[in-house]
Amino acid sequence: MDALLSLQGVKKYYSVKKRLRAGGPALLKAVDGIDLEIAEGEILGLVGESGCGKSTLSRLVMRLEEPTQGTIYFDGKNILELRKKDLRLLRRSMQIIFQDPYSSLNPRKTAAAIIEEPLIIHKRGDKKSRRDEVHRLMKEVGILREQADRYPHEFSGGQRQRIGIARALALRPGFIVADEPISALDVSIQAQIINLLLDLKEKFNLTYLFIAHDLGVVRHVSDRIAVMYLGRIVEVAKKKAFAMRPQHPYTEALLAASPVADPGMR
Repeated sequence: MDALLSLQGVKKYYSVKKRLRAGGPALLKAVDGIDLEIAEGEILGLVGESGCGKSTLSRLVMRLEEPTQGTIYFDGKNILELRKKDLRLLRRSMQIIFQDPYSSLNPRKTAAAIIEEPLIIHKRGDKKSRRDEVHRLMKEVGILREQADRYPHEFSGGQRQRIGIARALALRPGFIVADEPISALDVSIQAQIINLLLDLKEKFNLTYLFIAHDLGVVRHVSDRIAVMYLGRIVEVAKKKAFAMRPQHPYTEALLAASPVADPGMR
């Protein structure tokens, strides 16, 4: 199966104030030479401890940040060479679900306005057709139509994340980065969001880069698993082989510490 997303030698270094003894600037190597491919229709789980570079990598994939070095291909195109206009077109094909549903939604906009915003930016339809599409998207993610004019503070954390998911689906992308989509949610509703993402994947034939620090969840949802450690991918394997034949000591440590996934997840 051909790669939908391909990362080659991707690096992201940040200068920090502290200097090395030699006098040069110290560098934080958040992402340090990543080679990774994701096939169309698969769920690639990216797992690693907090601070290992997972979220930075997700922002590089979405071109919300520019890499220090490397190339990123999406559907055969080097997205780092795209101009602003072409990058906007790319946004129709790839979207992101952010980690924190509390800070990723505009508190001054209603749920309907938040979901509609991508449609307005990309000039999709007239006001009536956009509102109809918003209602359809709300139904897909389990938000009631009569809640359309409520503001984010009037929803629970799980409902806010559902709104974020609906917003990500508005342009009908084929690829979605799910950046720790359940880590900020109560354990009692994490399984509901995971099951929703899996249902949407099947219904719309989505491709996911699913990022988490919980290996149990990643093992449950993913076709393949990539392990990130100190800014690098240290192992990539299919789900079954991952648990049976770990190749890196950090992977072994993750497996030893991993709880069983929530039985509420299908």
